[in-house]
Amino acid sequence: MPELPEVETVRRGLEKYVVGKQIKDIRFAFAKIAVTGLDSFRPLIDGQMTIQAMRRRGKYLIFDFGDLLLISHLRMEGKYLMFDRQENVPDNKHFHVFFTFTDNSVLVYQDVRKFGTMEILLPSQEVAYFVSKKLGPEPSKETFKLAPFESTLLSSSKKIKPYLLEQTLVAGLGNIYVDEVLWAAEVHPLRLSSSLKKTEIKRLHDETIRILQLGIEKGGSTIRTYRNALGEDGTMQQYLQVYGLTGQPCQRCGAAIEKIQVGGRGSHYCPKCQKI
Repeated sequence: MPELPEVETVRRGLEKYVVGKQIKDIRFAFAKIAVTGLDSFRPLIDGQMTIQAMRRRGKYLIFDFGDLLLISHLRMEGKYLMFDRQENVPDNKHFHVFFTFTDNSVLVYQDVRKFGTMEILLPSQEVAYFVSKKLGPEPSKETFKLAPFESTLLSSSKKIKPYLLEQTLVAGLGNIYVDEVLWAAEVHPLRLSSSLKKTEIKRLHDETIRILQLGIEKGGSTIRTYRNALGEDGTMQQYLQVYGLTGQPCQRCGAAIEKIQVGGRGSHYCPKCQKI
């Protein structure tokens, strides 16, 4: 599943290729992706609206048309592919949405599992939309503050890994990066949030920012079938310290990395460095 670094890499790729392009037509081969209904996309075509900016909030991509916003969530395996001409788009049963621009180039949304979503919003609805998703702050020093993070954790009896995955504490962490953050902070994935020491919480806070920023810098992770911006490979998988490394020695202490199930998710940790 694409996590924040992968989605940010997609955003940067789309920013390069589609900002300034004018919509000529939009075709859905799988209508359920259009959560707000096919008719809600009609004004983009009728007004031949131009993509003015590409933004991101958490794992959500925002196509900003000025008067309207298109919110896209890639879910498990969604990706965007760019073709310079309409006639160069191959037949593919996993191509579900086609954005044709006035210069005859085409942006295609591909999704093997068809879990991705697209919605049309007014700009005035954006804040309420993300409030309804209960998204936490972006993982930057400017927005992700230690004090509220600390107080929220210390007052919660939730297990730390599932809690970090909820997106309410901080936006953008998925299974891969939560494992990496917990390992870097030396916190066991099954620890209760309220049991954490303030020094451990600060490490979680700081490592979340550091690791997600590193992931962005490296273009995200290419693991199994996921590829990042416009189908390109990222290199973050070369920097992972624990995820997917079951049985291999911990880079910190040499103990064998173990894998357990936490909240239904495969979770990698070091039994020596990350004690329960």
